[in-house]
Amino acid sequence: MSVWGALAGGLVGTMVISIGLQLGQAAGWTRMDLPLLLGSAFAEDRNRARAIGWALHLTYGLLFSLVYAAIFAAVGHAGWLFGLALGAVHAGFVGGPLSNLILPAVHPRMGRPWTDARDTPLLEPPGFMLVNYGSGTVVLTTVLHLAYGAIVGGFAAGLS
Repeated sequence: MSVWGALAGGLVGTMVISIGLQLGQAAGWTRMDLPLLLGSAFAEDRNRARAIGWALHLTYGLLFSLVYAAIFAAVGHAGWLFGLALGAVHAGFVGGPLSNLILPAVHPRMGRPWTDARDTPLLEPPGFMLVNYGSGTVVLTTVLHLAYGAIVGGFAAGLS
């Protein structure tokens, strides 16, 4: 098992998620623009927000790979199948408490259920499992996080 392997897998896995979401958006499977979603918490200008969002997503992907590495070290095993299982937990966290509770509570440009007509939020809240961005978003983000987990697990097990 290797932390460097997990980080390399985190980089590759994050690129897979990013590219997969962009392709899903272009194909009409999702309305979610992840870089805008993340970056608009820090900038109102959409172009600047997207650039910040890309950097944030890459950073978060690397940080999550370190969490995976810690779990692999704690149980003494890493591999693509175990990573796949962790990817399912990761997808549940992203779609559940992170996007449904935490992000709307702290994002300054995201609407909330109690937003009134005087406010004009830049983004609608993602909702449980990101369903507010289309039902395809639920499937797409779950599959992509499963892939991320398998990639991180495989890289962590294979690189020493």
